[in-house]
Amino acid sequence: MSDLDHVMEMWAADRASAALGIELLDVGVSDDGLGRASTRMTIGPSQVNGHDIAHGGYLFTLADSTFALACNATGRTTVAAGASIDFVAAGRLGDTLTATATERASYGRSGITDVTVRRESDGALIAEFRGRSRALRS
Repeated sequence: MSDLDHVMEMWAADRASAALGIELLDVGVSDDGLGRASTRMTIGPSQVNGHDIAHGGYLFTLADSTFALACNATGRTTVAAGASIDFVAAGRLGDTLTATATERASYGRSGITDVTVRRESDGALIAEFRGRSRALRS
């Protein structure tokens, strides 16, 4: 099985991301041997909070799903060890958001991946996410 077969099987089985309408745009391995991925999601009526803005949990889930794709792109079964997110601007009902993940470092069984979430219509920065990953022993 190639490296991308592993990540594509993982994505196909990801019912949580599918239920939220998260669309895979790209996944692969950069020339430096580190994973990368991009996804897209449109904010629907059930994804806004009481302030009528995108609920932070859904923004985190979009970023986390993209993080998972990037850190599994190299073929190692990898899970999150921790993550943080900074919300920069509000997403609104109907906004299409694009998340782009870049694995920054992979050392031993650990890694660091950054994800940027932007509004597709104007490129506005919505959130910055940093995930810490851990490859499972085979």
